[in-house]
Amino acid sequence: MWSDETEAHWQDEVDAVVTGMKEWRLQHPRASLREIEAALDERLAKMRARMLRDLALASAAAHVSAAPEAQRPPCPTCGGPLEARGEEERTLTTTYNQPILLRRSYATCPACGAGLFPPR
Repeated sequence: MWSDETEAHWQDEVDAVVTGMKEWRLQHPRASLREIEAALDERLAKMRARMLRDLALASAAAHVSAAPEAQRPPCPTCGGPLEARGEEERTLTTTYNQPILLRRSYATCPACGAGLFPPR
């Protein structure tokens, strides 16, 4: 599920971070190392969250219903085969406190009833 479009989007993100830091530095010529680090970390955290989202959604596991039954992830509780139950959205928070919205398959185990979102 990797595409040239995704790669181009990431390059745009990198370019925006570089441009943003150049502009920020011109506006803050006397900034301390800690201030520079904070400004850079803020921009990188946003880019990191977008890349993390893209990578998670590019996983075949994000779409259980599209996978043949034999290739679906097993139930984490009993090891039985999972069944797709549609898609759901979940907002997660990254290490750097950035929200990411994931729309992925929700799956349940018909044997024990355990649910899994997002599937691994």
